[in-house]
Amino acid sequence: MAVPKIVGIETEYGVTLRGAPDPNPVVASSLLINGYVEQRRVGWDFEDETPGRDARGFARDGAQAPEVETHLVNAVLTNGARYYVDHAHPEYSTPECSDPLQVVRYDKAGERILARSMEAARRLLPPGQEIVVYKNNSDGKGNSYGCHENYLVDRNVPFASLVRNLIPWFVTRQVFTGSGKVGAENGAEAVDYQISQRADFFEEEVGLETTLKRPIVNTRDEPHADPQKYRRLHVIVGDANLCEVATFLKVGTTAIVLCMIEDGFVDKDLTIASPVAAMRRVSHDPACRATVEVADLGTCTAVELQWEFLRLARKYADETGLEHCGGEELGGSVLDRWEQVLGALERDPAELDGQLDWVTKHNLLQAYVERDGLEWSDPKLGLLAVQYHDVRPGRSLYERLVRAGKVERLLSEAEVLEAMGEPPPTTRAYFRGTCLARWADSVVAANWDSLVLDVGADPLRRIPMMEPTRGSKMHVEQLFAEVTTPRQLVERLTASSPPGRS
Repeated sequence: MAVPKIVGIETEYGVTLRGAPDPNPVVASSLLINGYVEQRRVGWDFEDETPGRDARGFARDGAQAPEVETHLVNAVLTNGARYYVDHAHPEYSTPECSDPLQVVRYDKAGERILARSMEAARRLLPPGQEIVVYKNNSDGKGNSYGCHENYLVDRNVPFASLVRNLIPWFVTRQVFTGSGKVGAENGAEAVDYQISQRADFFEEEVGLETTLKRPIVNTRDEPHADPQKYRRLHVIVGDANLCEVATFLKVGTTAIVLCMIEDGFVDKDLTIASPVAAMRRVSHDPACRATVEVADLGTCTAVELQWEFLRLARKYADETGLEHCGGEELGGSVLDRWEQVLGALERDPAELDGQLDWVTKHNLLQAYVERDGLEWSDPKLGLLAVQYHDVRPGRSLYERLVRAGKVERLLSEAEVLEAMGEPPPTTRAYFRGTCLARWADSVVAANWDSLVLDVGADPLRRIPMMEPTRGSKMHVEQLFAEVTTPRQLVERLTASSPPGRS
């Protein structure tokens, strides 16, 4: 059986410091985080960081693994998330989540955290200066920054099997995960508007890099969990989404596909010919009529290949169940929404206004084109496209649509705001977040799979958390009710838990 799909999203936000004579994005990003984290900042423990480890057991000559930048600002939040400076961007990594709706909630909470950070940073800046943040993937100057997904996967699944099935999946799922972009970049053929902000920047099928020669399937083998049992699939092909339906579908469908791969359920060869070129071709056709060559299906559109994945998923749900894909009820909701979206994409993508980002943004920009007689090459449209992603609620064109009731929400605003401070109750993030909320002064450092506590006169104590599904509220709520100090917590854990458990 497939392992439970614990999921998280890492979003690199675009950032600019306005009004400064020499704007520095690293300084701006640091100000955002320092301004938001009012309590003592708990740093990140880099001991287990190994971004250069390749799932294939080797790396291509000249491959450059991501650099571990231990000197930049890092913070761990009470909701279990990581908030830090990654190269020249502020990055928010959601806590570990156990279902797609939970991912939506904590991803959306990240947007609110960035908005609060901008307000806090304003108080630290000289008059006339302001930090502005965008949840997008391209600065229009040839630079792209990522929105990475992470999925818990069974270590026993051959990596080659993941690659074979995931490449056609990633090439075609962009028809509902794309956030839309005016024009093309990175030497791609000119186009007025395309589905994905990231598609132009992928140049390899498989590889370790994330900033140069980006691969469709990333091979980083850094599980942040028991390495004998699990791997972490690090997905770098997704766009940063604002529409909740798009995020729900992105992680919900991918979790189901991964479960099918783990259980050997994919019964056809869905290999795509020339996948890098196919990825751009699909993105460059908002009508969703562009075709790809598939081994067992012949010539078909991206939507038609998605129908094949959905057929398999329906069969999988009937024969195996969706317990490990976020649960039967939510998994069923993913399948129903997936079917509804594919049907609309075949009829008229415009029907998905308010559900998918690329459609919502396209319809918004099309209205300006028609009203003002603009060409798609007009710089004004490019500026409006960026403003769609502005994280400031009062300036964001996306948020303006939300307030007008034109965007479908899956969560209440109260649920999102609560997630800014409270961790998910169903994963080890609950243990991490609760320790931070109760004993911030005693938490020396933290990372995904351990926590370092100062318990007094004794040496620092590292608490391993190698099982992502343990450390949940169900596992530790009673324990937290019975202890009042970190020392008591460590004593209880040492007495009652086998090594590697929290």
